[in-house]
Amino acid sequence: MGSERLGVGIGWRPEIDLTVERMPGVDFVEVVAENVRPDRLPESLRVLRARGTPVIPHGVGLGVGGAEPPDPARLAHLAACALALDAPLVSEHLAFVRAGGMEAGHLLPVPRTRAVLSVVADNVRRAQAALPVPLALENVAALFGWPEDEMTEAQFLGELVEMTGVGLLVDVANLYTNQVNLGLPAIGALDGLPLSELAYVHVAGGHAHHGVWHDTHTARVPDEVLDILSELCARVDPPGVLLEWDDDYPSDAALEAELGRIRGAMARV
Repeated sequence: MGSERLGVGIGWRPEIDLTVERMPGVDFVEVVAENVRPDRLPESLRVLRARGTPVIPHGVGLGVGGAEPPDPARLAHLAACALALDAPLVSEHLAFVRAGGMEAGHLLPVPRTRAVLSVVADNVRRAQAALPVPLALENVAALFGWPEDEMTEAQFLGELVEMTGVGLLVDVANLYTNQVNLGLPAIGALDGLPLSELAYVHVAGGHAHHGVWHDTHTARVPDEVLDILSELCARVDPPGVLLEWDDDYPSDAALEAELGRIRGAMARV
């Protein structure tokens, strides 16, 4: 998708705004779009933008995987965020989040069928038409799969990219989650994804509970996730890699060390 070089970044959160500002080695940041107002950006984001640090709006509520077209108001908000932040792109999730006005409260996987692919492609085209910058979609972590699936996630995303030109945000922590919970090989997914359209990459930590991996974004990144990142970097030079951390924030030094571990995993190849 012709993405610019982003480097290594971290998800901006209000709880760690000053940490992100003063941390060395933060090349770009990502902000949850639903948590900011384009006409009243937090001072910290304005400081980062004044320095030339790219800021990417990351949506969690658009729901391009639903049967209903994307909400014009949500699209307008994403577009306004992109303009206010002078963002190089907008990212969202390939997920089902609502139907008939009822919210799922979670980023749910879509049934990977031909019929659903057609609907999702139409939703993606509507979103692309409403946004002033390119759109990238993220693979989600799943606790279940749909019995009617006709394609793997990589095949579904590959055909969606071919049909719409949408970019990819590959979350290697989500690939690990799906490997543990559903037995879907993460390396096989990497081999099937159209990595030539990679916009950037997510990494994050989580917790195991009774044999189920929960992608909580509240812990150190497991070595297994960094191994998948290294495998991705052996296949493509990612434009950017970003650490997600959403609660139970550690010390500044610990977050800085995580960025160092990410760079180390990227350098193995």
